[in-house]
Amino acid sequence: MEYYGTLGRACWDRPVLDRLFQAGMTGARLNLSHVGLDRCMERLERDFWPAARAAGRAHTHLILDLQGPELRVGDLPQPVELTAGEPVRLGPGAIPVPDFVLTHARPGQEISLDDSALLLETELVTPEGVCCRVKRGGVLERRKSIALPGVPLTTPTLTPADLDNLDLAAAAGATHILQPFVRGRQDVDTLRSQLHLRGLDRVKIMAKIENQTGLDHLEEILASADELCIARGDLGNGMPLWLLPETQKHLAARCRAADKPFCLVTQLLWSMEQRPVPTRAEVLDIYNGVLDGASSLMLTGETAAGLYPAEAMEYLTRTARRALLHRK
Repeated sequence: MEYYGTLGRACWDRPVLDRLFQAGMTGARLNLSHVGLDRCMERLERDFWPAARAAGRAHTHLILDLQGPELRVGDLPQPVELTAGEPVRLGPGAIPVPDFVLTHARPGQEISLDDSALLLETELVTPEGVCCRVKRGGVLERRKSIALPGVPLTTPTLTPADLDNLDLAAAAGATHILQPFVRGRQDVDTLRSQLHLRGLDRVKIMAKIENQTGLDHLEEILASADELCIARGDLGNGMPLWLLPETQKHLAARCRAADKPFCLVTQLLWSMEQRPVPTRAEVLDIYNGVLDGASSLMLTGETAAGLYPAEAMEYLTRTARRALLHRK
């Protein structure tokens, strides 16, 4: 079983990394939707890899999470407060969003932000932008996810930034690439060819299943990727949340049948971003995910931005190890 944290402001310091490894972390994810790999190289060399060596982790994994076709809000000078019932505009001079949103939004279309924490409804599309009404409010921060539920992504498999990051993957010590919003075999083959061009054939591809298109092409993705990642954040954006558990169960069952390793990620210990102890539901979720056959578990905001990164890792590993005692 692999236990992954996500690198971020809460855990970049060497003492925190030491505690994460001591708690059982076996590797880490670097989210390249927020920062280029070139800006992380110094910290990887100075803090991450020395902490892994000091912990005796000879086979530590470094997972690079690419941007891919994922949609994100652009840079904001400061967080924006969105109030339920109030109007808001997306586009130039307002909240910056990808062109895909501006060209595909239609009146009545819902637009989810930050893994559905915020929700808008499109009222009017004009040359100046998309006029929306806030259905579920909150604070919107820069570079948060944005999705149009039910609208298939037609953006390229890899962005120019992805290719730049792949150029540095070997020097960074990357062992895995986390490929977002995989839509079918062609996406996986495109990434694999780029890895081959850079002499990175040993690097494993973890295909994220995050939308209906990925679900529709699951069998070909299973056949082409090295591992699957059940990414419940965006996956839950595209369906009513009460359908997400059975979708996760279905994906886990198909992975077991295909003898394909899979990683479970998103909100495993979400409450521990703010609290030192998880909820009962969260530890049950982890336990059941392990019993369903997960080969790895990944924390995101819990270690990247939370108040208790090492404590979260300890709850993750201890809960999973108990589950492993009973996994058949």
